[in-house]
Amino acid sequence: MTVSELQKTVDQWIKEHGVRYFDELTNTAVLMEEVGEVARIMSRRYGEQSEKESDKNKDLGDELADVLFVLTCIANQTGVDLSAAISKNLDKKTKRDHQRHKNNQKLKSDST
Repeated sequence: MTVSELQKTVDQWIKEHGVRYFDELTNTAVLMEEVGEVARIMSRRYGEQSEKESDKNKDLGDELADVLFVLTCIANQTGVDLSAAISKNLDKKTKRDHQRHKNNQKLKSDST
């Protein structure tokens, strides 16, 4: 699925099942909630916090999809073409960071 197709699919889902989009501020709060759920999994499964028994069955992919869904809702309701925005953003990063990461000593492996 392309990003453009994702935006259309989410919009269709909202129209068929969601009645309407939540307002932008509500969706921003929902996005923060969903990002928090991803952070919880990451800190407990991959970080130094111990994973609670109740967290062990949490599906990281599902939580990431929740983040992407709400992010797509916000893009749709504010008129952002995510395909164009991602292309523009990658162009900006490429120009700005072309050598920056390659020259970052912190990112060099121990074997170099």
